[in-house]
Amino acid sequence: MTRRRDRLQDLLKEVRACRICKGLPLGPRPILEAGKTAGALIIGQAPGTRVHETGIPWNDPSGDRLREWLQIDREAFYDPRRYAIVPMGFCYPGKGKSGDLPPREECAPQWHERILAELPQVGLKLLIGRYAQSYYLAETQKKTLTETVRNWRDHPKDVVALPHPSPRNNLWLRRNPWFETEVLPLLRRRHRACLRKSRETG
Repeated sequence: MTRRRDRLQDLLKEVRACRICKGLPLGPRPILEAGKTAGALIIGQAPGTRVHETGIPWNDPSGDRLREWLQIDREAFYDPRRYAIVPMGFCYPGKGKSGDLPPREECAPQWHERILAELPQVGLKLLIGRYAQSYYLAETQKKTLTETVRNWRDHPKDVVALPHPSPRNNLWLRRNPWFETEVLPLLRRRHRACLRKSRETG
């Protein structure tokens, strides 16, 4: 076991013990996964109630669709040697008027930089939803999520901006057929290339 792996595992334990957010409706339960050899980094929003209950990231219909977009099964998806799952907020933030509340603002500034520093082999970053895109695409984010996702050529080559795969976005997907014809093929090409590189270096 290398010193870098020790640091990452120690850091994940520290994150999972985090209690910086006050008044969470279901209490704190930071949920994330990462391994030092991960080649793909998935940055979503925050856990929903089902994920909070199970402690398994993307363990819901949104995760089923994300795995379909990536063309992988659950076993591969939950292999931390391949995928790091680091949402903008690690705990369930509560319910708002039109769905779950936004990720807590304390979380990403507190932890992301330290975590990403321990993931040296990441070659593909998936930024899912406008909160991740606002945080990581300061220079190339557009006025709307739709514009940000559609203008994929403007983003760094190791980044793919995605809408949230929630069933709540079925209407968005129907209204934007270019996502399936343009962005999903791009995502899958870059994902396959990332996996090949991970196997070669791992």
